[in-house]
Amino acid sequence: MNYKGSCHCGRISFGVDGLLEQAMECNCSHCSRKAYLLWFVPRAQFSLHSPEADLATYTFNKHVIKHHFCPRCSCAPFGFGTDRSGTATAAINVRCLEGVDLASIRKVAVDGRSF
Repeated sequence: MNYKGSCHCGRISFGVDGLLEQAMECNCSHCSRKAYLLWFVPRAQFSLHSPEADLATYTFNKHVIKHHFCPRCSCAPFGFGTDRSGTATAAINVRCLEGVDLASIRKVAVDGRSF
């Protein structure tokens, strides 16, 4: 299935292919403050429809994930990183996808606060 997503103002837009069945709900200081619901997919399944120059980037802690956000509206729709095997991944903020029923997504709690 192909999903379309964007930041709040629409400056940042993207697409992602995959089967969205669950999302990670992390309790770390960053994810909990932003109420992220993250769906991790291989980077190859993600396509950015906006110029990369339009993205602002934030990293913290171990600087493993590059959290991208819109400098105009501050919405953070996705990030890029690698999994433990070194494969490039995209962390999609499910709340920024169009037409997704959040109640139908299984939420997997992750204790990021303890890492």
